[in-house]
Amino acid sequence: MTSLRNSALAILLALGSFALAGVAMAQGSPAAPAAAEYRLGSGDVLRINVYQNPDLTLETRVTEAGIISFPLLGNVRVGGLTVTAAEKLIADGLRNGNFVKQPQVTLVVMQIRGNQVSVLGQVNRPGRYPLEVADMRLTDVLAMAGGTSQVGADIVVVTGVREGRPVRLEVDLPALFAPEGGDRNVVLLNGDTVWVARQPTVYIYGEVQRPGPMRIERDMTVMQALATGGGLTQRGTQKGIRVHRKTPEGKVQVIEPALDDRVRDGDVVFVRESLF
Repeated sequence: MTSLRNSALAILLALGSFALAGVAMAQGSPAAPAAAEYRLGSGDVLRINVYQNPDLTLETRVTEAGIISFPLLGNVRVGGLTVTAAEKLIADGLRNGNFVKQPQVTLVVMQIRGNQVSVLGQVNRPGRYPLEVADMRLTDVLAMAGGTSQVGADIVVVTGVREGRPVRLEVDLPALFAPEGGDRNVVLLNGDTVWVARQPTVYIYGEVQRPGPMRIERDMTVMQALATGGGLTQRGTQKGIRVHRKTPEGKVQVIEPALDDRVRDGDVVFVRESLF
């Protein structure tokens, strides 16, 4: 019996030590970094509560000037602030004005209508989309727009303002998913515009199985373009291939290409009929 009591006591002591260690680790460990917070913008609908002060509960919309009207404080500029900063601003106003001794302010964004970006061009759902958090990236917004359409280009153009200067960024979408490609996934800011152009096109006609326009895949050659068109007909000849290409000046030049030459946007590939 004595040995059983001793064993039970040892187990209890071990469990107690484990629990105390867990508490010490929880108290001594640094807090997890908070996620980047959304910055309030004009049009956002906010619900503000002050603990144990129901008369100060307010649901309001941020004006175009970034201002809300709060009881006892009047106009408060919250546009551009994070939720935490806006809560602190209101709490400080109530405390400094001797309205509430120790105010505990909670702010909830009910509807997001503030920071937005425009997504235009060859996407499935073009339009304006809210930046729901401060670090939304290009792929996040493209996903909200339903992704690029079947004729959308691989290169996406992002325009906006950074540090007071206009910027224009070209982003290669397939490269984003290559190793270490995440660094190219740019963070979007309020007022940015994302433009997805039409994928470059080559036109094939003459003695091919399926003449007509077709999408230019990455680094597509003349031979690959002809293969996409079903190849030459029985009357077609590789010796009779010509490419009609516009120069930067707008003039059309006729080129006799090699099969491994790359095609360009707007090229017209013509396959002649064999004479024999």
